[in-house]
Amino acid sequence: MTGKWTRRATVGAGLAALIIAADSGAKAQTLRDLTGTYRAEGRNPDGSTYSGQAVIAQQGGVVQIAWQVGAQSYSGQGTFDGRVLSVDWGDTHPVVYVLMSDGTLHGTWSNGRALERLSR
Repeated sequence: MTGKWTRRATVGAGLAALIIAADSGAKAQTLRDLTGTYRAEGRNPDGSTYSGQAVIAQQGGVVQIAWQVGAQSYSGQGTFDGRVLSVDWGDTHPVVYVLMSDGTLHGTWSNGRALERLSR
Protein backbone atom coordinates (compact mmCIF):
# COMPACT_ATOMS: atom_id res chain seq x y z
CA MET A 1 0.00 0.00 0.00
CA THR A 2 1.50 3.36 -0.92
CA GLY A 3 0.88 6.68 0.75
CA LYS A 4 -0.15 7.28 4.31
CA TRP A 5 -2.30 4.85 6.25
CA THR A 6 -5.29 6.32 8.00
CA ARG A 7 -6.70 5.22 11.35
CA ARG A 8 -9.66 2.87 11.35
CA ALA A 9 -12.24 2.69 14.12
CA THR A 10 -12.81 -1.05 13.87
CA VAL A 11 -11.17 -4.16 12.53
CA GLY A 12 -14.01 -4.48 10.02
CA ALA A 13 -13.36 -1.03 8.59
CA GLY A 14 -9.61 -1.67 8.49
CA LEU A 15 -10.05 -5.00 6.74
CA ALA A 16 -12.49 -3.52 4.24
CA ALA A 17 -9.91 -0.89 3.29
CA LEU A 18 -7.15 -3.47 3.01
CA ILE A 19 -9.23 -5.82 0.88
CA ILE A 20 -10.33 -3.01 -1.43
CA ALA A 21 -6.70 -1.96 -1.83
CA ALA A 22 -5.64 -5.53 -2.62
CA ASP A 23 -5.16 -6.51 -6.22
CA SER A 24 -8.12 -8.70 -7.09
CA GLY A 25 -5.89 -10.66 -9.46
CA ALA A 26 -3.56 -11.75 -6.65
CA LYS A 27 -1.54 -14.80 -7.50
CA ALA A 28 -2.29 -17.90 -5.46
CA GLN A 29 0.26 -18.45 -2.71
CA THR A 30 0.64 -21.32 -0.33
CA LEU A 31 1.59 -21.09 3.31
CA ARG A 32 4.97 -22.52 2.37
CA ASP A 33 5.54 -19.43 0.18
CA LEU A 34 5.10 -17.25 3.28
CA THR A 35 7.62 -19.05 5.47
CA GLY A 36 10.59 -16.81 6.14
CA THR A 37 11.84 -13.57 7.65
CA TYR A 38 10.02 -10.26 7.10
CA ARG A 39 10.61 -6.62 7.89
CA ALA A 40 7.80 -5.40 10.15
CA GLU A 41 6.78 -1.74 9.94
CA GLY A 42 3.80 -0.32 11.72
CA ARG A 43 1.96 2.32 13.67
CA ASN A 44 0.86 1.88 17.28
CA PRO A 45 -2.58 2.93 18.53
CA ASP A 46 -1.03 6.18 19.86
CA GLY A 47 0.28 7.07 16.38
CA SER A 48 3.96 6.34 17.07
CA THR A 49 5.76 4.19 14.51
CA TYR A 50 7.87 1.10 14.94
CA SER A 51 9.95 -1.31 12.89
CA GLY A 52 11.41 -4.70 13.52
CA GLN A 53 11.42 -8.24 12.23
CA ALA A 54 8.88 -11.05 11.99
CA VAL A 55 9.60 -14.70 11.30
CA ILE A 56 6.79 -16.81 9.86
CA ALA A 57 6.76 -20.60 10.12
CA GLN A 58 4.13 -23.28 9.56
CA GLN A 59 3.40 -26.39 11.59
CA GLY A 60 0.60 -28.39 10.05
CA GLY A 61 -2.25 -25.99 9.28
CA VAL A 62 -1.11 -23.47 11.88
CA VAL A 63 0.95 -20.38 11.03
CA GLN A 64 3.35 -19.24 13.74
CA ILE A 65 4.78 -15.72 13.86
CA ALA A 66 7.56 -14.41 16.10
CA TRP A 67 8.04 -10.63 16.14
CA GLN A 68 11.10 -8.75 17.41
CA VAL A 69 10.59 -4.99 17.81
CA GLY A 70 13.50 -3.33 19.57
CA ALA A 71 14.05 -5.16 22.86
CA GLN A 72 10.48 -6.54 22.85
CA SER A 73 9.52 -9.92 21.46
CA TYR A 74 6.04 -11.26 20.76
CA SER A 75 4.69 -14.50 19.34
CA GLY A 76 1.42 -15.83 18.10
CA GLN A 77 -0.28 -18.38 15.95
CA GLY A 78 -3.14 -18.36 13.54
CA THR A 79 -4.72 -19.71 10.41
CA PHE A 80 -5.52 -18.57 6.87
CA ASP A 81 -9.02 -18.18 5.49
CA GLY A 82 -8.62 -17.33 1.81
CA ARG A 83 -6.17 -14.39 1.78
CA VAL A 84 -6.88 -13.38 5.40
CA LEU A 85 -4.53 -14.47 8.19
CA SER A 86 -5.80 -14.04 11.75
CA VAL A 87 -3.13 -14.35 14.46
CA ASP A 88 -3.81 -14.71 18.18
CA TRP A 89 -0.86 -13.15 19.98
CA GLY A 90 -2.23 -12.99 23.52
CA ASP A 91 -3.99 -9.63 23.24
CA THR A 92 -7.76 -9.14 23.40
CA HIS A 93 -7.88 -8.66 19.61
CA PRO A 94 -5.93 -10.66 17.00
CA VAL A 95 -3.63 -9.28 14.35
CA VAL A 96 -5.54 -9.62 11.06
CA TYR A 97 -3.47 -9.56 7.87
CA VAL A 98 -4.50 -9.58 4.22
CA LEU A 99 -2.10 -11.26 1.77
CA MET A 100 -1.38 -8.80 -1.04
CA SER A 101 -0.54 -9.75 -4.64
CA ASP A 102 3.15 -8.87 -4.11
CA GLY A 103 3.45 -11.24 -1.12
CA THR A 104 3.38 -8.57 1.57
CA LEU A 105 0.98 -8.87 4.47
CA HIS A 106 -0.97 -5.74 5.45
CA GLY A 107 -2.54 -5.98 8.86
CA THR A 108 -4.41 -4.29 11.63
CA TRP A 109 -4.29 -4.90 15.37
CA SER A 110 -5.58 -3.33 18.60
CA ASN A 111 -9.13 -3.60 17.25
CA GLY A 112 -8.22 -1.69 14.09
CA ARG A 113 -6.43 1.20 15.84
CA ALA A 114 -2.93 0.05 14.81
CA LEU A 115 -1.48 -1.03 11.46
CA GLU A 116 1.39 -3.27 10.37
CA ARG A 117 3.00 -4.30 7.11
CA LEU A 118 5.24 -7.34 6.73
CA SER A 119 7.50 -7.39 3.68
CA ARG A 120 10.50 -9.41 2.56
